[in-house]
Amino acid sequence: MELAHSLLLNEEVYNQLGGFQKAEFIFEWLQYLEKLLPVTSRADIRENQKKLVEQLTSLLNNSPGPPTRRLLAKNLAVIYSTGDTFSVYQTIDKCNELIRSKDDSPSYLPTKLAAVVCLGYLYKKLGRILGNSFTDTVGNVLKAMKNAESQGRYEIMLSLQNILNGLGAAAIPCHRDVYKAARSCLTDRSMAVRCAAAKCLLELQDEAVFMWTTDLDSVVTLCFKSFEGSNYDVRLAVSKLLGTVLARALTSKQTRVSTKHNFRRISLEEVMELLGTGFLRGSCGFLRASGDMLKGTSSVSRDVRVGITQAYVVFVSTLGAKWLERNFSAFLSHILDLVSQSHPKAVQSPVDAIGCRRCVSFILRATVGGLLGEKAQIAAAKEICQAIWKLKKVVDAAMSDSNLETRLNTTDVTGSQHVLVCALQELGSLIQGLGTTAAPLLQDSSTGVLEAVISIILHPSISVRITAAWSLRCIAVALPSYVSLLLDRCIERLSTLKSSPEAVTGYSFAVAALLGAVKHCPLGIPHGKGKVIMTVAEELLCSASQNGRISLQRTQAGWLLIAALMTLGPAVVQHHLPRMLLLWKCIFPSSPKDLETEKTRGDSFTWQVTLEGRAGALCAIKSFVSHCGGLLTDEVVQRLLPPLPSAVDLLTQLSSIYKSYGNALKTPSTIYRHKLYELLAVLPPKTYEGSFCAVLKELVTDLTVPDSQIDASTFLLPPLCHENDLILLGPLLQETDHRFIEEQLLLGSSIASGSLEYDPHAIYEKAGKGDSVPKPLPPALSVISAATRLFGVMFSHIAESHRLQALEQLLNSIKQTKGSRQQIVQLHVVSAFSTSLKHLANCKGSLGSEEVRRSALALVMGALESNNPLLRCAAAECLARLAQVVSDSAFTAGLAQVSFDKLKSARDVVSRTGHSLALGCLYRYLGGIGSTQHLNACVGILYTLSQDSTSPDVQAWALHSLSLIVDLAGPLYHVHVEPTLSLVLMLLLTVPPAYAEVHQSLGRCLNTLITTLGPELQGSSTTVSALRTSCLLGCAVMQDNPDCLVQAQAISCLQQLHMFAPRHVNLSNLVSCLCMNLCSSYLLLRRAVVSCLHQLVQREAAEVSEYAVASVKESREDFTPADVNIREIGLEGALLGLLDKELDQRLCQDIKETLTHMLTSMAVEKLSFWLKLCKDVLAASADFNTVASVDTTQEEETAKVDDASVLTSDSDDRFHPFRNPRWSTRVFAAECVCKIISQCENACSAHFDITLAQERKQRDSRDDFLVLHLADLVRMAFMAATDHSDQLRLSGLQTLQIVVRKFAAIPEPEFPGHVILEQYQANVGAALRPAFAPETPPDVTAKACQVCSAWIASGVVSDLNDLRRVHQLLVSSLVKVQAGKEAQNQQYNESTSTMEILAVLKAWAEVYIVAVQKQKNQTDAHNHCLKIANSAEESYRDVTFSASGLLDLVQADLGTLSKLWLAALQDFALLTLPSEYASQLPAEGGTFYTAETIENARPHYYNSWALILYATALWLTSTGFVVVDPDEGVTNLSRPVTPTTMCQDSSTRPLVKSPEDVNTDRFHLILGISVEFLCSPRSDAAMENIIACLHALQTLFDVPWPRSKIGGDQELGVELLNVLHRLILTRESPDIQLAALEVVRLILFAAQEHVKEKRRSAEVDDGAAEKETLPEFGEGKDTGGLVPGKSLVFATLELCVCILVRQLPQLNPKLTCSPAVQPGKHLLLSEDGSRLVAAALVILSDVPAICSPEGSVSVLPTILYLIIGVLKETAVKSRDGQLPLVVAASLQALKGLLSSPMSRAEKSRTAWTDLLRSALVSVLDCWDQDKELQELDEVSLLTAITVFVMSTSPEVTTVECLQKRCIEKFKITLDSKDPLVQYKCYQLLHSVFQHPNKTVSYPYIHSLAPSIVGKLQETEKAKPENAAELQVIQEGIKVVTALTATAEEEHRAHLVACFLPILISFLLDENALVSATNSAKSLHEFALQNLMQIGPQYSSVFKKLMASSPTMKARLESAVKGNQESIKVKTAKHAKNPGKSSSIQLKTNFL
Repeated sequence: MELAHSLLLNEEVYNQLGGFQKAEFIFEWLQYLEKLLPVTSRADIRENQKKLVEQLTSLLNNSPGPPTRRLLAKNLAVIYSTGDTFSVYQTIDKCNELIRSKDDSPSYLPTKLAAVVCLGYLYKKLGRILGNSFTDTVGNVLKAMKNAESQGRYEIMLSLQNILNGLGAAAIPCHRDVYKAARSCLTDRSMAVRCAAAKCLLELQDEAVFMWTTDLDSVVTLCFKSFEGSNYDVRLAVSKLLGTVLARALTSKQTRVSTKHNFRRISLEEVMELLGTGFLRGSCGFLRASGDMLKGTSSVSRDVRVGITQAYVVFVSTLGAKWLERNFSAFLSHILDLVSQSHPKAVQSPVDAIGCRRCVSFILRATVGGLLGEKAQIAAAKEICQAIWKLKKVVDAAMSDSNLETRLNTTDVTGSQHVLVCALQELGSLIQGLGTTAAPLLQDSSTGVLEAVISIILHPSISVRITAAWSLRCIAVALPSYVSLLLDRCIERLSTLKSSPEAVTGYSFAVAALLGAVKHCPLGIPHGKGKVIMTVAEELLCSASQNGRISLQRTQAGWLLIAALMTLGPAVVQHHLPRMLLLWKCIFPSSPKDLETEKTRGDSFTWQVTLEGRAGALCAIKSFVSHCGGLLTDEVVQRLLPPLPSAVDLLTQLSSIYKSYGNALKTPSTIYRHKLYELLAVLPPKTYEGSFCAVLKELVTDLTVPDSQIDASTFLLPPLCHENDLILLGPLLQETDHRFIEEQLLLGSSIASGSLEYDPHAIYEKAGKGDSVPKPLPPALSVISAATRLFGVMFSHIAESHRLQALEQLLNSIKQTKGSRQQIVQLHVVSAFSTSLKHLANCKGSLGSEEVRRSALALVMGALESNNPLLRCAAAECLARLAQVVSDSAFTAGLAQVSFDKLKSARDVVSRTGHSLALGCLYRYLGGIGSTQHLNACVGILYTLSQDSTSPDVQAWALHSLSLIVDLAGPLYHVHVEPTLSLVLMLLLTVPPAYAEVHQSLGRCLNTLITTLGPELQGSSTTVSALRTSCLLGCAVMQDNPDCLVQAQAISCLQQLHMFAPRHVNLSNLVSCLCMNLCSSYLLLRRAVVSCLHQLVQREAAEVSEYAVASVKESREDFTPADVNIREIGLEGALLGLLDKELDQRLCQDIKETLTHMLTSMAVEKLSFWLKLCKDVLAASADFNTVASVDTTQEEETAKVDDASVLTSDSDDRFHPFRNPRWSTRVFAAECVCKIISQCENACSAHFDITLAQERKQRDSRDDFLVLHLADLVRMAFMAATDHSDQLRLSGLQTLQIVVRKFAAIPEPEFPGHVILEQYQANVGAALRPAFAPETPPDVTAKACQVCSAWIASGVVSDLNDLRRVHQLLVSSLVKVQAGKEAQNQQYNESTSTMEILAVLKAWAEVYIVAVQKQKNQTDAHNHCLKIANSAEESYRDVTFSASGLLDLVQADLGTLSKLWLAALQDFALLTLPSEYASQLPAEGGTFYTAETIENARPHYYNSWALILYATALWLTSTGFVVVDPDEGVTNLSRPVTPTTMCQDSSTRPLVKSPEDVNTDRFHLILGISVEFLCSPRSDAAMENIIACLHALQTLFDVPWPRSKIGGDQELGVELLNVLHRLILTRESPDIQLAALEVVRLILFAAQEHVKEKRRSAEVDDGAAEKETLPEFGEGKDTGGLVPGKSLVFATLELCVCILVRQLPQLNPKLTCSPAVQPGKHLLLSEDGSRLVAAALVILSDVPAICSPEGSVSVLPTILYLIIGVLKETAVKSRDGQLPLVVAASLQALKGLLSSPMSRAEKSRTAWTDLLRSALVSVLDCWDQDKELQELDEVSLLTAITVFVMSTSPEVTTVECLQKRCIEKFKITLDSKDPLVQYKCYQLLHSVFQHPNKTVSYPYIHSLAPSIVGKLQETEKAKPENAAELQVIQEGIKVVTALTATAEEEHRAHLVACFLPILISFLLDENALVSATNSAKSLHEFALQNLMQIGPQYSSVFKKLMASSPTMKARLESAVKGNQESIKVKTAKHAKNPGKSSSIQLKTNFL
């Protein structure tokens, strides 16, 4: 194929190829040429033009296929448009000649068609350049059309469209001729030709004025005719034409029309009249219609009506949203008029009425719901409401007519019903779409929406009543705050008007609908409502028999309410269960005898009531089983069962009852059947085993003797077919945007589509997938679907003999019927049997014996050859399921063989399609039948069938089946891949485009082939690359196909290719193709586009985004308005726009995910762009609100710029890329802002550092940082938080909270001491204030509380007065909380007030915690300041103000808060009890939750308990557990409960609890909650909860009283330590582990205090006694044994070891031997690791203090091992010479341990001494072992040795051998080359030399002093080079000075005599001083100072020395003189500058 890539066709290669390969080669060359020509230079084209044109024209004669001829034509046109045009006329003549040719043979046809296509493209590209030649051409083409077949007509129409497009106005002379030709084609029998003609006329109307002026009527009538017998594509194309022409007629300017037609401009009324006539009368002319109307036979065919409906939508969409807003009232009245009484024909039968209502609803939804923004939608809702009021007046007038007869027959009443249904439905849908933004609409009393809907509930027509109820449900879902209110109103009306039949049904519908809405309202309704409704229902049922006139309505109403109540779920229902079961038991006769007596009594009416009542009861129980599964215990099931046999008995008697009482019982008995079947299908079959036979009999009868001759296939079968197979059956069964109206065309003309009035019980159920309103089918149909479902369930549970009987009965009934009746029975039977196979497969059951199989097979095989394609499809699926259930390979092979034989012999389409699909389906359920022969046979047959060009259907089905086999045969298929691929390609290149279904099947084949090849497609071998090229070629052909579904297939194939071989897919072409189709009118194509984008952006989002913009800029033609957007707001903006307009949920979800992927990968790079997008979406809503206190100047400026750069004509559209986005889109934009912030957080620190960001921005202006957009972020959050939509408010507050948290700490560089967020405090306050308004929903208030606390706690605002604004909001909430349960809001469920209260308490807790922490930090800072200086007072006072101020703010309410906090904690403690203690919970609930809503309240407590716990602990410790409320317990307060009253009732409570008891209770409450939580925190427990809990424990043990509790209770301490140990094992977070260690330290400290206290008191008591008799305190008593599990010491050690070994695995002796840990390799700890180890070491060194002396001996070895081990592992040289944290900690711990009093206690002294000596040896050994490793840090080990020397008693270290080794180490270190090491060594020796005990210090002095002095003497020659060396010398001098001081008298003089010359040698003379280095100068000064100190001290020695050495003396004197002079100079300087002296004074003070 690569050889095809040249400018000229490579004829050598071409001639060598075989027939089909030639076609492929040509296509590849043409494709290459298409890409090459636009980028080739003109000169090159001209040079090769002649040859190229020859080659291309010669191809015309090679009968090119459809895709090839299109490409060929495009290329010819491009060559002429870029090269020379002089030979173009020859080409045109040649084409005309080919068209004129008389050859009519099929082989010549492709050549003719190619010529037609060429002409089209040449004129399109060259247009007017071609002069007048077009008249001949058009004439010629039109002539050819007269005897062309459908393909020819199709191509000619498209070609004429291109010609008209190219010529524009120049073509006027032939417009009429084209118009005539297109007219005839528009009603052609081929659907493809109709579509092409519609496109041609659409092009024509651009210039042909007559189409929308003089000939408008005939165009309209023509379109109506075209709709007759049309398919979906035709309806789409023709409605587009019709809508556009009418819109054009309405908006055209008068000037365009030539004056000779004095044509008046048409008005809106006339346009509407034209459409309306078609809608009402269909496509026939007026005369015929009127004749039919007189006869009463006319009925408009459904497809015409549906087509016109779509035309209405196109008409309005073309005129646009602005037009609709202006003309809405006229439009609305016309649309509603379509179903009004003025046209009785349209609505005379229910079937027609429902169809017309659907159409009207669709028009309103698509225009009002799809085009208008929220503001306009509210206006529209008002208009609709006005219309409802008008109609209501008419009805009221008619109803008030006193004459009953006239009253019921008034046409006004019945006529208005359909209008009202449409108006109410649209009103409901509008408000539901608006959500909480509709609040102003409902509050507007002048409109009276609620009044209108509620008053219409009394309308005499049932369909109006139920639609009004549905409308209320929509309002309730949109505005949850109205649910309770509406319920109360309806219940109240129901009670007052219970004698009016309309009111009883109407208001019961309304209540049921509102109950159905509750599950969509997260805030729920008050729990008590359930009780009220149950009571009303009972009253209705009990009073039903009192008044015959309304007994029917009351019975229905009562059961409807009970059934709807069940949807509230187990929590509500369990309280009413006994009453409901009682009613259930009473409604059925208790024995068969009673049923018999019942039958003899009563009349038709009483039976009607009885049946309705029982059907209602069955519904209620079904609702109970479906919604309250949790309550179905065995006991309840037992109580449900008794009435069932009686219900089944009644079922068997129905037919006889129906016969006795006549037709009135027909509907009630059908409904009863339906409801009973539905109930049995959801109950476990075991429960009604006894009734199986009876029920089965009835089912078989229902399925085989249908009452109605209704073909129900379209709703029974689709669920049973596989969704992929349904594609074969055309677009009607697929999802489209017009599904809502197209559904009617599926059902036969006699069936009504579903509608609410058929089953009122649908009103509380969820609407089906994709339905806005539930659409229950008519009873006759719903019985059949319920019967098939129940048959499926039961069949898998009955005995085999019964199965056989049932199947045979079904088979016989099929045989006995004939014709259409037989097909209907067959259909029912197949769907029932298929359902049962589904159940059998699910429960892995078997079918049964050979006989059962045989019957089953006969049943399915019959259907496989049915005329109904849907039934064939279902039968093929059923056959495969049968094979799956039987699962016997011989049986399966037999099935396949039957199909093989059939396919070989049969010639009819029906059996060929059915059996070919059966082969594919068999593979689907048996996952490859395994044998290759079988596969070969299948493939062979399907190949043959797929080439049967006589029947496109057979081709399509065979190819579809082939695609299934390719997909499921797995690796076995590899042999067939190449031939299959060539077959697919050949068909793609030759099948005419009109056979879209064949192309769709080919697309699926290609898709499965690509999947089968999978990653192999990346290979580079020739075979693979050939396969890959073929795949790409196939995709290219499909992309060019005019059918949108084929294009969707092409896109998904390319998506697969891109997944497997990304390098080989041209991404920019793919992206530009996706952008073109982003706004396609086909839903499936849009889905394919977005799904493909979703995949692409996961890998290369940036490239996709760039290509999208580039592709739009390049291509000027063919682009839809959506792409104009891409040019300005990128692909991301276009997707956001699409998201806003799209109504399909699945697609919206995909778009959101795609955008999220793009955001995560690009938001940081394109920050401004993304923020602007979000801002545009959010700001679009701002005009809708009253936006306050936000600076808008910036916005206005950008708007001006925008206006200037407008490229399009419609200027006001450009102001906003997003016109009035929906609230859901705005919510998504707000979520995006949060995601952007988190992306920036992961990116780089400059995003949150303004100084850094500004610096980097100056360096490179392209850089962009989040912090620079802070104003926008705050503004967006503000706009969202103050919107009308509650969801948006929540998102806005969330965004605000994130902004506050992330930006709070960033300082403002221009105003030091302030932060950048401070300037936005007004905005934050303004955003929060509305959330605390009384009418705000609790979830918004709860969220706002979080933001308040975050804002106050962030410390952004330091001024108290500013803080008070926000603080005041929290105070107001607190007041609300104190009002308690009684003052609760009755709008929502009680749990919502729990949520709000806890949110308030949590917010206060957070503020209090922060205030306390700040104060603590400042007291620390304060103490620090005091240490530094006293004069810093003033500055300190300013600092504390804010912290103590914040604390003061809280302090005022702390008394109240503390009680509430304790109460909330007590509630929480009760709620966390395990379920077995449920009986002990207080019956009336807790302080803040009620007993009934306990489950809903739990999550709110889990959310907030941790911070409340921490705050309570802080408060208790701040009072030191001392304060007990004086009135507590005395007045025995009932509110709020505090833990003093915990679980005790008043009688047993002591009147006053002692403070000690109260404190103990509180202590145990906090400790209990913490331990309970920390014991087993759920894996999803939030980190902050665990940390807050640990902080609370730390706080608790910070004060003495709780410490004494835990110190005194050892078991409690051990328990706590074990819990903490477990926490440390399960949580890796260092923060958690550090906090836990801090708690451990405090527990240990408490134990120490306890032991000390006991010892002290023992000493005081036994003061006189002998010391020996003192009892041992501390663990280990006098044996030294520790018991694991009981011992605090053991638990502590366990925990510390766990931490240490986790961080330093080498410490574990077991591990050290293993190869995993290499000896001697030092690991560097992370910073967190170091902190953990340090904390553990501190704890370890404290352990001996809580042991007895013997106990301390048993733990000492472990502790020493660990401390020295850590030292050994971490004492590594660091670069900066700093002592690592861990080393410092281990030395500190060592020091603490060595100086422990236990080492000196009598009982343990000797043992300690031995152990400490061993430890010292370990340290020394460690030094020797690591000789070869250079990284060991000698200083640390030396320090350790020094610690031993200094801290232990002398006998440990004075043993000669140890002392020698220690001195040795010091010697080595002294000689170190590293000055730092020397310096440290001097420092250590300094302290050793000063050891008070001479036996310790003298050996060191004797050994080491001489070498120190020697080193100093050497320095005379080598002066110090740098600061480090200087330090060493200075330290040396200090050591010698100290030695001098400690030396004995007689040696001192000698020492001084040695020392002075050294010091003097460091002095420099004046000349040297000038040139000396800094170090030398410093040394000079240091020596001089020391000399001046020593001189006077030892004056005699000094004088002697000076006398003996004159040089020294001279040196010293000159130095002293120089020093004095320099001091003089300095003082003189200060005198000149007196201002500075004071400050310098200050500084010197510190030192």
